[in-house]
Amino acid sequence: MKLNACILALLSLMATSCNQKNSKQEPQVPKTDPQEKTTPSFQNKGQELVYKMVQKVGDIQALHKKKDVTYTYTYQTPDGKKDVSTEKYIFDGELSYGHYQTHERTFPDLEGSITQGYNGKTYWLTHNGKALKDSTLLKRVAFNRPTNYYWFTMMPKLLDPGLHYAYLGEKTLNNTLYDIVKVSFTSQNNSPTDIYQVYINKNTQLVDQFLFTVVDFGVMDTPFLMTVTYEEVDGIWIPSKRRYKASTWDATVDDTPWTEVTWSQIKFNTGLTPQEFSIE
Repeated sequence: MKLNACILALLSLMATSCNQKNSKQEPQVPKTDPQEKTTPSFQNKGQELVYKMVQKVGDIQALHKKKDVTYTYTYQTPDGKKDVSTEKYIFDGELSYGHYQTHERTFPDLEGSITQGYNGKTYWLTHNGKALKDSTLLKRVAFNRPTNYYWFTMMPKLLDPGLHYAYLGEKTLNNTLYDIVKVSFTSQNNSPTDIYQVYINKNTQLVDQFLFTVVDFGVMDTPFLMTVTYEEVDGIWIPSKRRYKASTWDATVDDTPWTEVTWSQIKFNTGLTPQEFSIE
């Protein structure tokens, strides 16, 4: 596709990142109260299918019982550039921390150690231990932190309040039958919002792949296809191996290389404290 070079440049921000909402200070999705669990009342079949999928992978209450998580985030683009970070989150308050050992795609002009974080109130960035106050860099941090958090918690957060669901029917891909559900967000001021189109495996009830848009980059007509492979960690199913590239709305892709994303060494309930998410 002619768009691929531009798209991959955008996605290089996105996957340290991965689905950036650049200058916005919060992700588009509302937060879920982890204490609330009521008898399901579904908008339609699409929401019911998403609900059943979330019960399989682990819902937001199950995730919050884990308290926190640490893992290694590795992002590899087709041009050979790589980011490697140690990610840490506290689920209560959606606190987020990322220490980049390699950042060839994220802040490539900065040599040495980079750490970025969100302590529940503010975003911060250090370079070789020194705090940076540059507003442009901090806007990227304000995108990266909630975005990385959202990707890790995406499956249970597909039941967040304010989402809209549409059942699009069944489709067979590679001899596997899928239910397809479109998930969209409540729009503010009639502005465009991101769209997720999830393919739920009828046999496993897991999302094997999904289409998504990147509204903040103006890429609304061309979705990306993300395929995922799961691992089970302490009873939670994590889509820890991921790859994506430009697609059509029929989930058809060309033969260009994929961008590869891996989450490894995933550990829950590691005893993180809020103080660890504030700038030193």
